[in-house]
Amino acid sequence: MADKRTSDTSRVKKGAELEVEHLAEMTDVTPKQARALLRKHGADWQRLRAEAEDLKKDD
Repeated sequence: MADKRTSDTSRVKKGAELEVEHLAEMTDVTPKQARALLRKHGADWQRLRAEAEDLKKDD
């Protein structure tokens, strides 16, 4: 029997929530903003920090 695989992107992948929390704490952005940045930039932490700083300036 074949495995049923889903592509539900609303579910948090293993370790992803820890990255969200770390980014949010490190840069003082909201968890929602941190998730959006991680989706957009992946694990490019230099870019994540720069984008998060830009978000804080806009607030």
